[in-house]
Amino acid sequence: MNFEDILYEVRNGVAWITINRPDKMNAFRGQTCDEIIKALNKAGYDRDVGAIVLAGAGDRAFCTGGDQSAHSGNYDGRGTIGLPMEELHTAIRDVPKPVIARVQGFAIGGGNVLATICDLTICSDKAQFGQVGPKMGSVDPGYGTAFLARVVGEKKAREIWYLNRRYSGAEAVAMGLANFCFPHDQLDAEVQKIGEELCERSPTALAIAKRSFNADTAHQAGIAGLGMYALKLYYDTEESREGVNALKEKRKPEFRKYVK
Repeated sequence: MNFEDILYEVRNGVAWITINRPDKMNAFRGQTCDEIIKALNKAGYDRDVGAIVLAGAGDRAFCTGGDQSAHSGNYDGRGTIGLPMEELHTAIRDVPKPVIARVQGFAIGGGNVLATICDLTICSDKAQFGQVGPKMGSVDPGYGTAFLARVVGEKKAREIWYLNRRYSGAEAVAMGLANFCFPHDQLDAEVQKIGEELCERSPTALAIAKRSFNADTAHQAGIAGLGMYALKLYYDTEESREGVNALKEKRKPEFRKYVK
């Protein structure tokens, strides 16, 4: 497969899928999502692969969500909001192998959602997690909210979404958002080590375990699908566009002037 927005490599049975848009803080556009989905399917059904790592290129960011330069009330790809988010999230959950989020920097917005959905999240001591949706005129009304509450507890999930603060790698581990936090210069070696450890496990047992974990929250796919349609309607409002306009104009958004 030829990819433009991602890198794909198998290292000793561990498939590394790396978002390769460091100049955009690894924010994803429609094409990025499509390529990740294809790579997940490639790795997920390759018998020589035992675990999958989802990473971001460079030192600054794992992923910072949807590329705002491609968003003017809509994004640039397919799907309800111009990004195939439901399909991407489903691919991470449905691929029959553990997916590890390797977070070396910012996991913000949609990037934080990806880290939440992955089976394991391993971060460096330079990682920063958080949500920005209500500051930007956006929200993830599916796995990013409902599943996050399962992961960190409802009070903490509401705090993350309502207050839009940033959390360190150590704080992410403490709240259950991440599994391990390592020194920055040891992150890749530790991620590969854990990936290889997973390769030693029974692949069928892991697949069954993953399916059984997912079964408990499978209904959230319906919430996500419904929520994306609501989000599409929201993106068509001046209130939502105010977030994008304020970012472009480098000013503080004034959302309340559009509320009638």
